[in-house]
Amino acid sequence: MSSMRLKHTRKQIHGMVDISGKSETTRTAVAASRIQFTPEAFKTLIDEGSPKGDVLETAKIAGIMAAKSTPSIIPMCHPLELSKVQVTFEVDKKALAVVARAEVVCLGRTGVEMEALTAAAAAALTIYDMMKWKDKGMIISEIKLLSKSGGKSGDYHRT
Repeated sequence: MSSMRLKHTRKQIHGMVDISGKSETTRTAVAASRIQFTPEAFKTLIDEGSPKGDVLETAKIAGIMAAKSTPSIIPMCHPLELSKVQVTFEVDKKALAVVARAEVVCLGRTGVEMEALTAAAAAALTIYDMMKWKDKGMIISEIKLLSKSGGKSGDYHRT
């Protein structure tokens, strides 16, 4: 694996983008993350779960909390009044994986992509935390924006 160094240049941090001139519109974003298990760990997740409790319900709560806390985690991210945060899971028995999907909606002046991405990532991290007792070799991957709508930049749908 090669390592890449970013060229360091001194730049002033300008702060949050001024969104006061933007119109309020309904903003939506959907993001996903994937966690891959070994066969033994996946079987344990399905058959027994975790001694810590209900894995997917806990991950759902973590995702919702993470979306609401995004401005505390991501610098320069605007605090938003979220109208909806929904975290769902697709259990892929064939691939021995779980896909977390987060949908976020608000009426605001800036998008909710970061909130959806943060929710999807936190859900996967919570699954890892609750199952690491069984296998530390789980792989979290494919944290990605699936779609967004609202705002000046228009709609985006991953193809």
